[in-house]
Amino acid sequence: MAQLADRPFPPGDYPVVVVGSGPGGLQTSYFLHRRGVRHALLSADDAPAGMFRRFPFFQRLISWTKPYAPVERGTRAYERYDWNSLIGEEPEHRALLPALMDGTSYFPSRAEMERGIALFVERTGLQVRHGCRWEATRKDDAGFVVTTTDGEYRCRAVVFAMGMTKPWKPDTPGMDNVPHYVETRPPEEYANKRIVIIGKRNSGFEIADGLLPRARQILLVSPRPARISVVTHSLAGARARYLQPYEDYILAGGTFVLDAAIDHVERNDAGYRVFASGTTRPGDIVLDAEEVIAATGFSTPLLDLPELGVATFYQGRLPAQTPFWESASLPGIYFAGSVSQGSIGLKKYGKTGNSAAVHGFRYNAGVLANHLAGERFGLSLEKPRLRPDEVVPFLLNEATEGPDLYNQPSYLAHVVSFDRGAGILDEGILPLAHFVDSSGPDAVAIAMETDDEGDTHPAVYVRRGERVDEHLLSSEPMLDFRTAEHKNQLTGVLQSFLT
Repeated sequence: MAQLADRPFPPGDYPVVVVGSGPGGLQTSYFLHRRGVRHALLSADDAPAGMFRRFPFFQRLISWTKPYAPVERGTRAYERYDWNSLIGEEPEHRALLPALMDGTSYFPSRAEMERGIALFVERTGLQVRHGCRWEATRKDDAGFVVTTTDGEYRCRAVVFAMGMTKPWKPDTPGMDNVPHYVETRPPEEYANKRIVIIGKRNSGFEIADGLLPRARQILLVSPRPARISVVTHSLAGARARYLQPYEDYILAGGTFVLDAAIDHVERNDAGYRVFASGTTRPGDIVLDAEEVIAATGFSTPLLDLPELGVATFYQGRLPAQTPFWESASLPGIYFAGSVSQGSIGLKKYGKTGNSAAVHGFRYNAGVLANHLAGERFGLSLEKPRLRPDEVVPFLLNEATEGPDLYNQPSYLAHVVSFDRGAGILDEGILPLAHFVDSSGPDAVAIAMETDDEGDTHPAVYVRRGERVDEHLLSSEPMLDFRTAEHKNQLTGVLQSFLT
């Protein structure tokens, strides 16, 4: 009992419990602390960093951190070029990862990322109750009871930030005999072998890239054509970091990228036989290989939450969420980190936000902390006042330098409200879907959007009464929207508010 008491956050009553010490849980805890919301941060792991303690398997991230950028390191604008550091409000809490990188790549290594997260915890003084595994959840009249290996925690709200960490494979005959991505063996064990990789997103291309120098032949198979992230403007497709196998395929170097649905998989003395049906080019396909790897992704380890009433989608892999990352079916249950991708947003031009990645969900954490502090616990948040002549330059500067808007396009927006009694207020960053669907004082929200032609625009949403109108400002090749043209455009849109 004394040993339990010596660790932070002993079992008991807390306003909020946060589960998980990966970057999502740590970032949420940081902002809750800054907003004055008392909470317990619990983790089954014995150290921070979550999945980055093990993955990616081939030890190099797909998201960049550029030690040298067009803006000063450590500024808010620099976050556009540093996708991996957790973000803080004090200078000593910002841009921690670049100083740890060895300079060989602007894609950090897994070990560098792990050290960067640990340094954030050290610098900010965050406390975590490690070795405390979440086992069950129940609801009572006061809120929720989170049962752990250390005891029970009672709270009004729970934030689950445990990541999409549970290996997932489709219910395809024979797939249970296929090793998952997490079971990939050392590369030398695949030397001179023919390998079928099931899946053509990041984990599939990562495995293919890592095994390319050793394998005799690699076949990447999934029903849909490979989508390249530099074209989709998100992490939904394969990142350029992993495109060597695709180039090898185009140049007929021994790699094949096949569009086919897996019908079933059989084991045999030589290895495997994979039976598939072509999609973009119909027809039966039979593939023999010594090795098969299921790079089919992950699901969220929800334990008993679905039985408690948490609705899911995406074959049960993600919880359905409101724009503020609250369970769509069970109020009081929230999600953070990569699980927050379950809040889809507006999907303008068919694109979702970047909530699956650190550079997206770190901003969600700040918005969630503000929401919990203000809406659930009644804590007042500072809303700076603006003069009428400050509004247009302020919004155009956010469109030019705001990292949250760039890293979460069509998903997060900076909001300014116009109220005859309160004046002109900076409402801060809010989910765009919430803004367009909610009522309130007259207001303007600015977000960034990349259209189907690949051009980036500031998108302005103006709420007058119950109506919201959208205005797309001009694109600008150098992404500086503080021009006279943009000033005239935005002033025209907001004229009735500024006079």
